[in-house]
Amino acid sequence: MESTISLRPKGKGKPSKGASSSDGKSKFEFVKEWSNWSLKKAKVATHYGFIPLIIIIGMNSDPKPHLYQLLSPV
Repeated sequence: MESTISLRPKGKGKPSKGASSSDGKSKFEFVKEWSNWSLKKAKVATHYGFIPLIIIIGMNSDPKPHLYQLLSPV
């Protein structure tokens, strides 16, 4: 009694005209979905990592400033 896993949704409706019979989505849609996902993750990483990166670069420069000197507006 083997159980098989199906990747196709069990819903009503016909598959789209250009879709392959194996998975229901074209390769273009798959690539588009993953590229959107990766760009969203890169946006979040850039958003939260930009200021710490600038602080680290500033602390490794010559002359070596203290952290409060980097964060002060003057």
